[in-house]
Amino acid sequence: MIGARPINLHLKGFESLGAKVTIEGGYVHASARRLIGSAMFLGGRSGSTVLGTANVMMAATLAEGVTLIESAACEPEVVDLANFLNAMGARIIGAGSPTITITGVKELHGAEHEVIPDRIEAATYAIAAAVTNGEVTLRGARADHMHAILDKLNDSGVKVDRTGPDITVHRNGRLKPVDITTLPYSGFPTDAQAQMMALMAVTPGISIITERIFESRFMHVSELARLGADIEIEGPSAIVKGGKPLSGAPVMASDLRASAALVLAGLAARGTTQVNRVYHIDRGYENIDVKLRHLGARIERIEES
Repeated sequence: MIGARPINLHLKGFESLGAKVTIEGGYVHASARRLIGSAMFLGGRSGSTVLGTANVMMAATLAEGVTLIESAACEPEVVDLANFLNAMGARIIGAGSPTITITGVKELHGAEHEVIPDRIEAATYAIAAAVTNGEVTLRGARADHMHAILDKLNDSGVKVDRTGPDITVHRNGRLKPVDITTLPYSGFPTDAQAQMMALMAVTPGISIITERIFESRFMHVSELARLGADIEIEGPSAIVKGGKPLSGAPVMASDLRASAALVLAGLAARGTTQVNRVYHIDRGYENIDVKLRHLGARIERIEES
């Protein structure tokens, strides 16, 4: 089904492989008697498409001939998927760079593979510790996948200690405002933008958060304002005048990362915050309420009758 994000690059990628793609009733229908390797460009106005790169790469593993993806996404998740497919017999080189070459094979076979840790989930819990003046140890997190996030936390006055595969996060005195611009990997990820905005909302001073990946990804701003945050939108930037106390209120989740931001802001707010439509958050976080409760948060899930 078609989501809110642009899908033109995905469609063009599949069409380049010889698939017939149509949109009917809000759904994408793709069909092909056989797929043929081709050269394609997957760069967009705001950078490469991660899911588009992954989808085309998977399809190309069984396409006839060679597929060349130019301006491919370089995210760790793309590399991890390529490693998995190669373990199954695919022939993919260049994953993690802007150019990926896939030589099609006739079939894939089974394989064992350990999926990399979710860097955005890890970042969310790290920011949760910062926003509540708490401490959390992320076991097995990949700091090498999180440099941009951890650097911004350091800049904001949050102490980040790395011990082997573990990352411990806690405040290191007074929080400081930081400016953030979302960028393709290895820049600051758009999927951590909303959570950092919640942190900046409780940080004294003015922070500027600029969104360069997805348009209109500030839907959480109006809901954070219901909690007392002082945020103004100017073009692609959000001006956060932080440091004012937040007060609990009913809020509405609009997407996955906005949901996480509202939960974090609710943890820092006085009183009770009720986050509605949390089915969004369940798309990207497994038992986030249980994990936060284990960390000492006073949070519970209310099942609808």
